[in-house]
Amino acid sequence: MEAKVIELKYCLYARKSSESDERQAMSIDSQLAEMRNLAEIEGLNVVCELQESCSAKDSGKRPIYNKMLKGLAGDEYNAILTWAPDRLSRNAGDLGAVVDLMDQGKLLHIRTYSQTFTNNPNEKFLLMILCSQAKLENDNKSINVKRGIKTKCEMGWRPGVAPLGYMNRAFGGVNDIILDPERAPIIKEAFEKAGYERWSGRRLKAWFDEQGFTNRSGKQVSVSQILVILSTPFYYGRFQYPQAPDAPWYDGAHEPLISKALFDRVQETRGINKGLWGSKTFAFRGILKCGQCGADITAQDKFKTLKKTGEVKRFVYYNCARRKDPNCKEKYINEDNLCELMRGFIEANHKQIKITEKLRAKVDKHMYITKTLLTHYKIDQKLDEPFIEYARYVLMNGTENEKTGLAAGMETILQIRYGELEFHGQ
Repeated sequence: MEAKVIELKYCLYARKSSESDERQAMSIDSQLAEMRNLAEIEGLNVVCELQESCSAKDSGKRPIYNKMLKGLAGDEYNAILTWAPDRLSRNAGDLGAVVDLMDQGKLLHIRTYSQTFTNNPNEKFLLMILCSQAKLENDNKSINVKRGIKTKCEMGWRPGVAPLGYMNRAFGGVNDIILDPERAPIIKEAFEKAGYERWSGRRLKAWFDEQGFTNRSGKQVSVSQILVILSTPFYYGRFQYPQAPDAPWYDGAHEPLISKALFDRVQETRGINKGLWGSKTFAFRGILKCGQCGADITAQDKFKTLKKTGEVKRFVYYNCARRKDPNCKEKYINEDNLCELMRGFIEANHKQIKITEKLRAKVDKHMYITKTLLTHYKIDQKLDEPFIEYARYVLMNGTENEKTGLAAGMETILQIRYGELEFHGQ
């Protein structure tokens, strides 16, 4: 007899803190927009939307949140769609109410932007850890800031200091970017000289110096700075944010200094098509060697468009740099597989791995939070050595920054040989 499939009915819940309202003014709208988009992509059945501006610091003080809990208890819906776990709880009381509803079979699924939680011991435990970390460390504040930055980018305003030729201006609580009346005409003419007259970087440098052109520090610009200017799409009205190869592009709301045609002409004549802003980050590149030839392990990423959603997904691969032996036969390894290898290796060899004091502090904090949760919810679970517990959490569920921090804190160099991890020099 086939098991009955229960239809998931979602309540979309969005919250911002009542504190610092002006700073978080776009928080609710951006949360709703992101989660509505996710629901459409994944075909989630959203039966209601609830939103409120209220702090989650104290238990039981949010009227709309309490209404959502009553709706779950009354079988109006059985799943929650929200931006992140900290939107639901930053205190033990509200977290306990959510877990109790999961235990009662009233709450079957929680979907956030990057994770899912079901009535599974491991997933509930992870949910409790994440919500408690939000209370103790305010871990997800950076996510909220990024969301606000994304909204600002979508409005056409690039965050940060404007490129030379433009100035940042703030008025009425709004930041915008305007042309610099002194520098903009000179930069525009430099584009024209580079595009139509094929001036070299050194010739432009001499011309800039003749014009008395300086950067904001009052210093003359270098040839490399001029090449950056000539390679920056912001001047024709487009920008990429954050400064990374796979970051999205936005149409700027600022006044373009040059045309797209002139910018393209400069790139064609000078052959400049490099991603000059930002660099690729690979979590484990610095701690690995090739066990066959002794060269460094390097990394590269590839992007694949998923057929079902159209989403572009990033895949990271690690491989021997082959500087010592161009014919080295060590194969590529996917980062997900490397995380599995790393987890097993640490579990088996944690006593021989040296870590920094900074990483040790993170390990100890994670263990403190874990023990506190186990005690509070009266969960009888045996824990491994603190470093194993922390590494397991980061490698299985951690963010890219957490993985990078784990690797940076390991002072012991490892090597990959025949697809397996070993201590370097074995």
